Order: sequence, then C-alpha cells, then structure tokens
Amino acid sequence: MTSERGEYNGRVTQFVVLSCMMAAMGGVLFGYDIGISGGVTSMEPFLRKFFPKVYTRMKEDNKISNYCKFDSQLLTLFTSSLYIAGLVASFFASFVTRAFGRKPSILIGGAAFLLGTALGAAAVNIYMLIFGRILLGVGVGFANQAVPLYLSEMAPPRYRGAINNGFQLSISIGVLSANLINFGTEKIKGGWGWRISLAMAAVPASILALGSFFLPETPNSLIQRENNHQKAKLMLQKVRGTIDVEAEFDDLIKASETSKTLLRHHPFQQIMQRKYRPQLVMAMAIPFFQQDDDSSSKNLKMTEQEEETNLQHQNPKLTEKEEDPELENRNLKMFEEEAKLHNENPETIREDEEERNRDEDLQIQN
Repeated sequence: MTSERGEYNGRVTQFVVLSCMMAAMGGVLFGYDIGISGGVTSMEPFLRKFFPKVYTRMKEDNKISNYCKFDSQLLTLFTSSLYIAGLVASFFASFVTRAFGRKPSILIGGAAFLLGTALGAAAVNIYMLIFGRILLGVGVGFANQAVPLYLSEMAPPRYRGAINNGFQLSISIGVLSANLINFGTEKIKGGWGWRISLAMAAVPASILALGSFFLPETPNSLIQRENNHQKAKLMLQKVRGTIDVEAEFDDLIKASETSKTLLRHHPFQQIMQRKYRPQLVMAMAIPFFQQDDDSSSKNLKMTEQEEETNLQHQNPKLTEKEEDPELENRNLKMFEEEAKLHNENPETIREDEEERNRDEDLQIQN
C-alpha cells in the first residue's frame, strides 16, 4: 500500500541513518586523499626524503616559478598513481558489487584504504610510498562505486537525493580535515609531520572497514543476487520502519527483473536508445563537468602557490627580478635571431615578450 500522496510508506529510521553515516566514510576518505597529497608534497622533510631534486630546486633556484620547481615525473607519478589505480579498480568494482553485493565492495575499499595508509605512513623509500598510493586508489575505486549506490538503495525514495548528496558533503569534509591536519603537522619539529598527515587517514578507513561487517545488505542487492524475496522483504521492513512495504517491494522486484532482461539483451545497445538518452547524458555530464572544474588539481596547486608566497615573505628580494648581465645578453641575442626569422624589429619583439611576462605575473598573483 502507498500513502495518500501516492508515495511509499516508511520513514528515515535510526538504522538507516547509522548505516549511511558509516558508509559515507568512503567519501571522507576520498576527500582526505585529495586534500592531503597537496599539503604533504609541499613539506620540506617529505621532499628532502623522497624527491631530493625537487627540494634542491626549491631551495637553490630562485629565478624560476614554483610550478617549474615542482616539475618532476616522479612527483607526478606519486600524485596521479591514486587516480589511475582508482580508474582501473572501478571496472572490477562494478562486477564485484553486482555479483557479490554492496557490502563486499565497501569492505574491499576500506581494507585497501587501511593497507595504503599503513604503507604510506611507514614509507622508507619511494617504492613503498607509490605502492601505498596505488592501494589508496584501489580503495577509491571500490568505495566510489559502491558507497553512492548503497546510500541510494538504503534511503527512502523521497529523501534519496538528500542522502545521496551526503556523499559529496563527506568528500568536502575530508578535504577540509586534510587541510587542517596539514596546517598543524607542518609545524611539527623533527621532520615527521608528513607521516602523521598520511597516517590520519586510518581513522575513517578503520570505521569503513570495520563498519562494513555490521552494515546490512540492501534489499535491492538481496533481490538481485539471491532472489530471496522473503529475506529481502524483511530487510526492507526493517529499513523502512514499517511492515507495510508491499508497493515498494513489488517495484523493486519488477526493477530487478527488468535489469536482468536488459543484461541478457546487449545492455550497451539498450542504453543508447532514445528513451534512455536523458539519463545517459546526465550520467556522463555530471562527472565530466565535476572533473572539468578541476577542483582536485586546484587542491594540489594551491599548496604550491602558498609555498611560493611563503618564500617571498621570507625573502622579499625574490619578488624582484635580479639583473643578470649574462642572462640579459642571451635574451637580447635570442630576440635578434627571432627578429631575423620574421623580419621584425628586435625591440618590438622584446617589448611584446615583456608585456606577456607582465600579464603572466599578474595572472599568478591573482
């Protein structure tokens, strides 16, 4: 039966709230890993231990911007290995989630987070550090695939959007926590503050891994995998806090049968049909524009700008262009050669180059 407004019966129970809060730790971990890496890679003890070339450039070469100082393939590998591993793991995560349920995927994600955190915090060489990042990426792949689905299936239909947005809120909480922790650990004397920053990810990772043992499986998953309607109905009654769940339960069964039918008849061809086009476009556009906004890269680049600002405050002379006669002669020769190629006045080319440099400096300052 449905309510007078045509909605399913049920309410937001304490059981649902606790389950969703525990599962949302996957979002906190994702946000924490995004925020923590940018802060850690600007800490001098961390760079001195794992990326000495970057550290040397940062300390000795004051004539280039911080973007050039941090130009290191090894440092890029450290940062990007998490995202590459997450991309690869997400393909396996979808199969595990469909075949074995949401709980196993969340458990695998939490366990991978824990192992990656332990390796990163205890790292003594670059291999341990990057392997730890790869394990964190595996955790991201599984958690980002299973957690939003789990939240959607556990939430009452009328509150599904709000509860599912809790995953995005959890990511923001994770980013904020990482920046606050980095702010504190950077001031620790002894050069081991970066280990605390990396190790603190174990707190939400432990909650996610241990909590996954106590999380209930969703009614959708029980119907889809075990075809045990009685068990699924009992779980739905427990989740909704009422025994009158016939209308929603019947719709879940119909949805499961439709899904199985589509899987047997080329699902990728089915989803390209006109009637599914709006859902397909939104499913692709939302994550595309989320990444196109480049918020993850901004979190990493902000620390580089902050580091450059700190260096300029410590030594104001760095903000002024130092006059180097040899460099001036080389530049003049370069302008003359370019002028010969284009049959232009060297002074004109030089003025254009100086104007471009001023514009770039203004953009960096802004």
